[in-house]
Amino acid sequence: MTSELSLEERFQNYVDGENKIEPKDWMPEKYRKTLIRQISQHAHSEVIGMQPEGNWITRAPSLRSKLILLAKVQDEAGHGLYLYSAAETLGIDRQEMIEQLQTGKAKYSSIFNYPTLTWADIGAVGWLVDGAAIQNQVMLTRTSYGPYSRAMVKICKEESFHQRQGYEIIMKMARGTKEQKAMAQDALNRWWWPSLMMFGPSDDDSPNSAQSMKWKIKRKSNDTLRQEFIDKTVPQAEFIGLTIPDPDLKWNEERNSYDFGEMNWDEFYNVIKGNGPCNKQRIAHHVKAHEEGAWVREAANAYAEKQRKRKEANSAA
Repeated sequence: MTSELSLEERFQNYVDGENKIEPKDWMPEKYRKTLIRQISQHAHSEVIGMQPEGNWITRAPSLRSKLILLAKVQDEAGHGLYLYSAAETLGIDRQEMIEQLQTGKAKYSSIFNYPTLTWADIGAVGWLVDGAAIQNQVMLTRTSYGPYSRAMVKICKEESFHQRQGYEIIMKMARGTKEQKAMAQDALNRWWWPSLMMFGPSDDDSPNSAQSMKWKIKRKSNDTLRQEFIDKTVPQAEFIGLTIPDPDLKWNEERNSYDFGEMNWDEFYNVIKGNGPCNKQRIAHHVKAHEEGAWVREAANAYAEKQRKRKEANSAA
């Protein structure tokens, strides 16, 4: 018991010294499990997040917008790959993570259970959803686990492109015809509150946040990140003439930040439990794609094995 406590103390001191934990380093079991849960959830979110945008690739209004959206969806697939690979360094198998997703044991961001009804929604997803993701993920470039931290550097660079792409769509529509501006405002109305809930429960209701911050897995609390996102995003909406759908939103001179209304946490937890507008659709689509793509994975593994044996034969010769 004393030895174990000593290891945990040394671990905490090492983390407090702003050092990175690497896969072969000793770590508390709870630290490992917390990272597996967070990184796999992050990976699942990237992969599931391809769905609400992927169905607009063929319907994008121009060749330019089609190419940009195609590149963005491809980026999200890459992000999932980086993150699954980072999680695997903690001793969990990728197939196990995918099974956890498909059976509902593992979660993904609740935001991706809302439908993209119009092209303006694609703009709102880029502007708001990816904007909220960046707000949360920039701090993860300094997370205490090395493989996660390094993966996030590249991911954040690409997410910043996604955010600008989304804002460009919304800006063009807001400055277009009366009907286009109305469509942009409608998308903002529907995506604003789910985007705020992306940061997770309030600090008082987030049981894992304190420990994650102590271990420097997280660097800022949910409420701090949410406030920073609001303070950055409200001026962006005002600049293009759109209105944030919150009657309680107002600038607080004393805090030098915006005050804002209460979120519908019942809706948040209902979506998390699997009762959102698109929960069942998202998982069913993932299962179908995973099963239909089995032959590709089998072929890739067979080819890799063939190459390995050829390399061994050449080395023996």
